[in-house]
Amino acid sequence: MRIILSGIIVVLTLLLLPQVAHAMHITEGILPPKWAIFWVVMIMPFVVVGTLKLKKNKKEVPGFLPLVGLVGAAVFVFSCFPIPVVGLNGMATAHPAGTGMSAMLLGPFVSVVIAGIALFIQALFLAHGGLTTLGVNIFSMGVLGSFSGYFAFRIVQRMGLRLFWCGFAAGVVSDLFTYMGTSIGLGLLVFEGGESLPIAIMHSAKAMLEIFVVFIATSQGPLCVAEGIVVGFAISYVYKVRPGILQSLKVVKV
Repeated sequence: MRIILSGIIVVLTLLLLPQVAHAMHITEGILPPKWAIFWVVMIMPFVVVGTLKLKKNKKEVPGFLPLVGLVGAAVFVFSCFPIPVVGLNGMATAHPAGTGMSAMLLGPFVSVVIAGIALFIQALFLAHGGLTTLGVNIFSMGVLGSFSGYFAFRIVQRMGLRLFWCGFAAGVVSDLFTYMGTSIGLGLLVFEGGESLPIAIMHSAKAMLEIFVVFIATSQGPLCVAEGIVVGFAISYVYKVRPGILQSLKVVKV
C-alpha cells in the first residue's frame, strides 16, 4: 500500500503547480447525506475484497506491488485531466478513467482499491471530486469502470481478436460505464421529493439518460475512443517487450 501511495504522491508533486482549480468527478456538496452514505455502503464490499486480493497477490506474484504502484500512478494521471461538460452546470466534468487498463492487468477488485486511493488523494489535495461524493465516484470509476473493462477485455480475448483490440475494448467500455455510473449517481437525485414511486423512477431514468447523452455528445464520446487506443497500444507494447509480465499476471496464456 505504501508503494501505491508513493507512486501517486510523486505524480501529485508534479501536478501541484499554481493553476485554476476545476472540480471533476461528481463535485463536493452535490449529494444529500443519505445518498452519500448509500454509496459508501455500496462500495465497501468491493474495497474490502480488493484489499484482501492485493495482499494475497503481493505474496504470490513476484513484483506485484511495484506494478500496482506504477498502474496506480497511471490511473491517477489519467483521471486528472478535467474537461468541462456543457449542460451540467459544474456538477461534474469528463476525464479519462484508466480503470479498464488497471482491471485488465491487476484484476477488477484490486483496480477498485487503486481507483479509491486516486480519488481520495484528488479530493483531498486537488479539489477534484469530494469527500462526501467519494463513494459514488468510486462506484462509477472504480466498480463499474473496472468490472466492465475487465469483462470487455476477456470477452474480446475469447473471440480470438488481437491483443490491441482486447485493450481497446477494455478502455472504451470502462470509460462508458464510468459515465453511466456518474449519470446514475446524479439521476437518482430526482428521487428527492414527494412523487409516487413509479413517477419518481420514470423521472430519474429520464434524468440519467439525459445526463449520459450530454457526456457522450460533448466530451466522453471522443475521449473513450482515445482512451481505448492508448490502452490498446500500451498492452500491445508490454506484450512485445516484456511478455513475461502479462503471463505472470495471467493476462495472456503462456
